[in-house]
Amino acid sequence: MDLSVDPDSGVSPFEQVRSGIAERINSGALPVGAKLPTVRGLAAEVGIAANTAAKAYRELEQAGLIETRGRAGTFVSAAGDRSAQRAADAAADYARTTHDLGIPPQEALALARAALGLPQS
Repeated sequence: MDLSVDPDSGVSPFEQVRSGIAERINSGALPVGAKLPTVRGLAAEVGIAANTAAKAYRELEQAGLIETRGRAGTFVSAAGDRSAQRAADAAADYARTTHDLGIPPQEALALARAALGLPQS
């Protein structure tokens, strides 16, 4: 899967794995139906504990990006295709909410940047 964990990062290994897989799904690098490694396989490949890999898979499954099909394995779900649309819908809701609250667009953008952990411009 070409995924690595930086032990010196301030981001937890779990989050590095979770976000790395999510990014690959959202970019199409991991297409719908792609089979993912087993939890133990992912853990060995990335050099993390199996519990950490399992936690990442659980969160991705809760988000609808992957699905486990029993003994057949874990796969990228069709919902992964819809994640960009879900994010766009959430952004539109946020824009409407901040507008309704009378928050100026620049302030709303600053709030969104802070929520995403991005530097303020």
